[in-house]
Amino acid sequence: MFYKEVLSAIAIALTFTAFIPYIRGIITGNIKPHMFSWVVWALTTVVVFFAQLKGQGGVGAWPIGVSGCISTTIAVLAYLKRTDITITRLDWVFFMVALSSLPFWHFTADPVWAVAILTLVDLLGFGPTISKAYSFPYSESVVFFGMFAARNSLVILALENYSVTTVLFPAAIAAACLFLILLVAIRRQQLAG
Repeated sequence: MFYKEVLSAIAIALTFTAFIPYIRGIITGNIKPHMFSWVVWALTTVVVFFAQLKGQGGVGAWPIGVSGCISTTIAVLAYLKRTDITITRLDWVFFMVALSSLPFWHFTADPVWAVAILTLVDLLGFGPTISKAYSFPYSESVVFFGMFAARNSLVILALENYSVTTVLFPAAIAAACLFLILLVAIRRQQLAG
């Protein structure tokens, strides 16, 4: 299925295309990501990548793995640039729940439980970013999240095996990105008018 490899390569290219300006924006100070959101997203994305491989996601899982590595880089940059490094008790709860997915996977020998927990945690990890985007809608890049909605759609198309383990995470993240775009667009319009 050569087209799956092509779709995966396009998704990886889109991942880099989205992340490079975002990272540049962090470095220049134009984008101020919530550091702990990115820590949680890095953790969840890397573990989901391994779960998708276990679930026979094949080449469709690779863009998730690339994204996990880059998310780790963004978390480190956000910390180094001191963008938004506040860590609340709720942030720690998200982090601990994300870590709890590993024993679930180990004891059930089924990656679907890890993916379900991590998808929930990843979506909850959007909480601080959504809150910040509501208050400061110009602090997030609509193009960035649009690219990730498209990227996750391509990931789904590139998967070699369709199951809850392989599809849930990219489908949920695509939907969350679309929600964030809509929220930012509405808030920008409200503040402008």
